[in-house]
Amino acid sequence: MRNNLSDLNPVSTISEINPAPEASPPAARKSLWREALEIALLTALLYLGINLTIGRFRIESVSMMPNLQPGEYVMVDKVSYHFVAPQRGDIVVFQHPLGERDLIKRVIGLPGEMIEIANGVVKINGQPIVEPYIAAPPGGGGQWTLGPTQLFVMGDNRNNSSDSRAWGPLERDLVIGNTIIIYWPPGNWGLVPHYTYAASD
Repeated sequence: MRNNLSDLNPVSTISEINPAPEASPPAARKSLWREALEIALLTALLYLGINLTIGRFRIESVSMMPNLQPGEYVMVDKVSYHFVAPQRGDIVVFQHPLGERDLIKRVIGLPGEMIEIANGVVKINGQPIVEPYIAAPPGGGGQWTLGPTQLFVMGDNRNNSSDSRAWGPLERDLVIGNTIIIYWPPGNWGLVPHYTYAASD
C-alpha cells in the first residue's frame, strides 16, 4: 500500500520558512534620532538650571588680596540670598552701582547700621570690629548711615579698592550672589575665605 506523500514529506508552514522581519532600518534610525533629541534637551535643561543657580566670576583686580588673587575663578551661589540676607563677612559679587562691570567685595555694614572709619579702624554703630583678613588698615575716613535695603562693602586690600567708601552704600537688589569656591587654577582650589564676626560684634 503506497504511503501518503503528505506523511513522508511534511510541508513547513509559511511562518516557519519566512520568519517575521525585524524592525526596518528607517524605524531604528527614527528611534536613534529621538534618543539624541532627548539627550540634547536634557543637557540644555541641566545647563540652564546650573546657570540659574551657580555663577562664575573671574577675579580681575587686586582689591581682594591677600584672600583672592587676580586670575582666580570663583563659583557664586545665586540662590541662597533669595531665602537669607547677606551677612557681615560674606564675599559677594554684585552689579556696580554706576553701571560698570560686576565687582566682588566683602560685606561690612548691614541695613540700618552706622559705619565709621577713622585712624585705620572700622566701627559699626560705634564698636570697632576685628578684621584679620585685610592687607593693611584703611587710610582716610568717613561716616555712613545705611538705609533699610543697603549694604556697605569693601575690598580686603583696603588701600587699593574702589568700594562703598568711594561710591556709597550698595543697594541689596544689586547683589548677584555669595561666593563659595575658588575653582581655578587647580592649585588654588578651595572654599572662599569668609569670616564670622560673632566674637567681635
